[in-house]
Amino acid sequence: MAKRGILVVMSAPSGAGKRTLLEKLWETRPSLETTVSATTRAPRPAEVDGEDYHFLDRETFERRVAAGDFVEWAEVHGNLYGTLREELDRRLASGHDIILELDVQGMRNLKAQRDDVVTVFLTPPSLEELERRLRNRGTEDEAVIALRLRNARDEMAAQDEFDYVIVNDDLDRAAAEMENILRTERSRQTV
Repeated sequence: MAKRGILVVMSAPSGAGKRTLLEKLWETRPSLETTVSATTRAPRPAEVDGEDYHFLDRETFERRVAAGDFVEWAEVHGNLYGTLREELDRRLASGHDIILELDVQGMRNLKAQRDDVVTVFLTPPSLEELERRLRNRGTEDEAVIALRLRNARDEMAAQDEFDYVIVNDDLDRAAAEMENILRTERSRQTV
């Protein structure tokens, strides 16, 4: 019988480098998977429905929440985000290690429902660096940047709720730390 996959939740303030770290991990661990989250936010340029996110209108999203289709969901920055239960359970059962990018609220919701969750908080080296990264993206206006920075303060205050904390001040070091976490948690699994 194949080992069940491990479920890792990575949370971080917007702009802390979650996606960059995952891309680095996939270079050495291409079997690490993530589910495609659903969201009500509009696609950014070059994002593809079904690959980057499942883009849903609010009514459809809320109908699927009521049907129990999500293992977790949350409202973040005025938009709904969630993880589809069927997709997550199917991948874990087939032995795939899954990493989910969730905000702190999503992590709390998922951890309240499941006892097989390993949680990792990725933090920027400072709020000043986070602001620099957000501005350099060039995808948000001043009001959105201000909201993301306010939310970042709250999210960073919750990092003690996580199993592991990684400071993303050096991508190679952060990737090595994440790799060690994955190896450690995989070795703890029995079936």
